[in-house]
Amino acid sequence: MIRIVIAEDQRMLLGALGSLLSLEDDMEVVGQASNGLEAISLVKKLQPDICIMDIEMPEKTGLEAAEELKGCDCKVIILTTFARSGYFQRALKAGVKGYLLKDSPSEELARSIRLVIEGRRIYAPELMDDVYSEENPLTDRELEVLGLVADGKNTKEIADELSLKAGTVRNYISTILDKLGVTNRIEAITQYKEKGWFK
Repeated sequence: MIRIVIAEDQRMLLGALGSLLSLEDDMEVVGQASNGLEAISLVKKLQPDICIMDIEMPEKTGLEAAEELKGCDCKVIILTTFARSGYFQRALKAGVKGYLLKDSPSEELARSIRLVIEGRRIYAPELMDDVYSEENPLTDRELEVLGLVADGKNTKEIADELSLKAGTVRNYISTILDKLGVTNRIEAITQYKEKGWFK
């Protein structure tokens, strides 16, 4: 019997997924969580074979939870509406065994669970197409600067925090805008969030 924990913050969907998977002869839903923290706690307590995880949840996101569970025996499958290459790349680094989209047919989820149990990795084909074409173009330092911009800090505050000169910070911001092909800081932050590149 494949023992499953489901983490999903939309209660109706959580219940529906639980009911669907319980109909499978070889699967048993042993726990349901409505946020990432609960998911981590249930996985550690119940030791399931599979944890199906949404990404955007309160307390901790599914990606943060997957990162924390990396290395444990439970295999994580991300089930999300977000086909963002940044999220996908982060999920791969966290060692998730599957990344499926919520608009997939329900029988595909059950089939994917069985394949993951057999040791396979299952990723939505839509993501495989663009994962290589959408690499994060920013260096770690540029990402750090953009993160502080997103926090509402001005050039001087960023310079103070990173022990840089204000002119150096302005150069970083100019490079970031060039690399992202945008004209201002707001567009840069928006694009970066849409790609799912923010940690």
